[in-house]
Amino acid sequence: MQQETATSRASSVTSAILMRNIHCLNNISAYGTDLLTDDYQLVDDLTQAEGVLVRSAALHDTAFPESLQAIARAGAGVNNIPLDRCAEEGIVVFNTPGANANAVKEIVVCGLMLGSRDIAGGIAWCRHNAADENIAKAAEKAKKAFAGREVKGKKLGVIGLGAIGAEVANIAIDLGMDVYGYDPYVSVGAAWRISSAVHHVTNLDDIFRTCDYMTIHVPAMEGTIGMIDERACSLMKDGAVFLNFSRDTLVDNAAMAAALDSGKVHAYITDFATPEVMKMERAIVLPHLGASTAEAEDNCAMMAVRELMDYLENGNIANSVNYPACDMGPVPDGLRRVAVLHANVPNAIARITNVFGDAGVNIENMMNKARGENAYTMLDLDAGTPGHPDDAIERLSAIEGVRRVRVVK
Repeated sequence: MQQETATSRASSVTSAILMRNIHCLNNISAYGTDLLTDDYQLVDDLTQAEGVLVRSAALHDTAFPESLQAIARAGAGVNNIPLDRCAEEGIVVFNTPGANANAVKEIVVCGLMLGSRDIAGGIAWCRHNAADENIAKAAEKAKKAFAGREVKGKKLGVIGLGAIGAEVANIAIDLGMDVYGYDPYVSVGAAWRISSAVHHVTNLDDIFRTCDYMTIHVPAMEGTIGMIDERACSLMKDGAVFLNFSRDTLVDNAAMAAALDSGKVHAYITDFATPEVMKMERAIVLPHLGASTAEAEDNCAMMAVRELMDYLENGNIANSVNYPACDMGPVPDGLRRVAVLHANVPNAIARITNVFGDAGVNIENMMNKARGENAYTMLDLDAGTPGHPDDAIERLSAIEGVRRVRVVK
């Protein structure tokens, strides 16, 4: 199917329909899809879909149909989705931050233990000596080679205090660790979730210099990719342990390999198996198990479905990664809600409201939010005022920068 241009999509008008089609690009937990009401149906054909539920399927080369209004990722990372193209085509992309936080928190605790006690080495020794009839006696002599240290009383640096980082910081406090948290963009909600015992650090270098253990929980973006580089490793305490259960690209592999070889870093615990990491002698590598629990998959699916339904039914946006959060609640009785996805440019709101004013349509309530280059405007119209709203909507679609106009209800 040939890919549409943003211009052709901007001229389209999406109206409310009786049945909404949802397409699943991966196996999505039934705990999520069972939340879909009788107004929805699951379809096998993407070209018929208004909403998409996805986990890991790569969408960068996928041409999206004009009918597609939203993509909900059942998980936090959205590297598999072309966010900018979706924004230009008027497709809202959601993720599910925090839905898998407990699962990742638990595996980070496991990573702490793997980095402090040579558990992996001890297990390997047992397997290697499985045929020895005197293995129990031999183990008593061999175990000193796998002796480790306790995490209680040690300093843990948490880089990124979002949903996962906050959970990790709190449980580390419960483990008796001295916890230091760094996040220049921590939200008010996240701040309330963090234990008062966590030390707030304003200079990331202080984490590197003082902490025995460090764990990173930030998204992969222009300012964070490769942030654990040669300089960062050189600042770390001798024998530090670094954990990465966030994104593989946050760590410069060459720098980490050199730090491990020199002994500067005692161990690198990562959830991302790459050819470069597998060559590192003291790297303990897991096959991306962070959120791989039945509970996390269920939670992510339920959150994704709820976000998708609220957007399709009411136009509300929560946890979008390419458009701003915007919530006007359910559509009030007797009103008609129109939603406009558009570029964040001067006078956009004036142009939108003037169209309805010229058509004689009364605006009862409205909300406008912007995020970077993208903006979103919702309007509740008095359905009883003179002038046919659809006439105004056609004029809206012709405004430069308007990407999609929806009559929500």
